[in-house]
Amino acid sequence: MDNPRDQPRRLVLASGSRYRKALLGRLGLRFEVAAPRIDETPQAAESPADTALRLAVLKAKALHRSHGDALIIGSDQVASSGGQRFDKPGTHENAVRQLRALSGRTAQFDTAVALLDAASGHLETRLVPCRVVFRNLEERLIQRYLEKEKPYDCAGAAKAEGLGIALIARIETEDPTSLIGLPLIALSAMLSRAGLPPI
Repeated sequence: MDNPRDQPRRLVLASGSRYRKALLGRLGLRFEVAAPRIDETPQAAESPADTALRLAVLKAKALHRSHGDALIIGSDQVASSGGQRFDKPGTHENAVRQLRALSGRTAQFDTAVALLDAASGHLETRLVPCRVVFRNLEERLIQRYLEKEKPYDCAGAAKAEGLGIALIARIETEDPTSLIGLPLIALSAMLSRAGLPPI
C-alpha cells in the first residue's frame, strides 16, 4: 500500500480476514498480512468477551518470532445471544438457522484488538462491544437476503456493512467498525501511542 509519508515502523495484520484487511486499509498505512495458526476453540467457562480478547492476543503473539521488528495487530470477534455463540455459518442451511435464532432478538458482538510491539514486547489490548437488535425476520426475507448476499463467512449471517443492514432494527456501539471486525477508533489511538499515528 502506497503511503507518501515516511513510515517508521513495520506493521503486520495477523489475520486472514478480507474484512479486517479492508478496514485496516482505511488508515492509509503500509502493512503486511500474515494469517496466524492458532487453536480458536473456546475454553471451558470462558465468556465470549474473554474468548475474543484471548484469541486477539494469541494471533498477535503467534507472529512474534517471524516478525520481530514489527507492530503486530491481532483481532477477534465472538457473537452471542441468549447464551448461544454464533460462529461463521459456512453453509446456507447454517445461515438460515442463525437468522431464525436471531429474529427479534439482541445479539452481542464482542470484538477485541491487540497491538503487540514485537521489538519491546509491549502489548496493548482493547475490547469493543456492540449490541445488534434484529428485526422480526420472516422466512421469505431470510431466504431472499441469503440468496442475494451469501454472508456465509460472517458470524450471525448478516453483513451490516452490506444488505444485512436491512435485517437490523438498531446498533449500539462506540465504534461501528467493531461490528465489521476491527475497531478502528481504538486501533488508531493504540497505533498513535506506539509511534505510528495514521494522521
